[in-house]
Amino acid sequence: MSDFKQLEQRIAAAFADRGLLAQPDTREAVLAAIDALDRGEIRVAEKRDGAWAVNAWVMQAVNLYFGIRGIEVSEAGPFEWRDKIPLKKRLEAAGVRSVPGAVARYGSYVSPGAVLMPSFVNIGARVGAGTMVDTWATVGSCAQIGENVHLAGGVGVGGVLEPPGARPNIIEDGCFIGSRCIIVEGTLVEEDCVLGANVVITGSTPIIDVTGPQEVVYKGRVPARSVVIPGTRPKQYPAGTFYIPCALIVGKRSAATDKKVSLNQALRDFEVQV
Repeated sequence: MSDFKQLEQRIAAAFADRGLLAQPDTREAVLAAIDALDRGEIRVAEKRDGAWAVNAWVMQAVNLYFGIRGIEVSEAGPFEWRDKIPLKKRLEAAGVRSVPGAVARYGSYVSPGAVLMPSFVNIGARVGAGTMVDTWATVGSCAQIGENVHLAGGVGVGGVLEPPGARPNIIEDGCFIGSRCIIVEGTLVEEDCVLGANVVITGSTPIIDVTGPQEVVYKGRVPARSVVIPGTRPKQYPAGTFYIPCALIVGKRSAATDKKVSLNQALRDFEVQV
């Protein structure tokens, strides 16, 4: 990131004063930032000293890019699109498998060895090596998906663009995210987690570890190697008691076990629906 210091300064200045976008040098800086994002040379968020840090200026560049792009029409056979953001190209050179129906927008980075089934990867997102984005799964703007992750069918990882500096949704290495899971509002799913089908996690969802004698509640973060299923908990309202959604941590994957074996064991031991 140090090589991009001048670019960062120009982007930050333009975000504070949109009038600077009229200057060719500023517009070129925005284009250069998105091109670097597309090649994986910069990223919206990265782990530093064990903690996730957001590069706010990169998120600012994505926002500014929408402002300088005009709407264009593109075609592929009988299909037509009318959009501001072109599609990602040079997938063969990038070593990415992308089956018909998969869409990755320019400004996203998809690592070598990743597989995109009919799915959608938005601008600013990053998909790690060996990761499977399965059918109808969505990787929202600026979301960070680690290596060897499986996003099962219909998974929705939400996008975060504003305010710049807000933590995007992050799924770390080795996670299995079951069918129709929804991950939004800057949620962090730490490494090697298994989320069963239909788990919904927002910024305010109680994530409750029920494996001990007393519950332990997390919000916005799923601890590493957790096995999670959807649940409900009672809440009192003036009209009566109703059950609201939560997520239940019902076990842990073993850190000492081979990941593939551990995943299979987790599915058997905890009867997780995927």
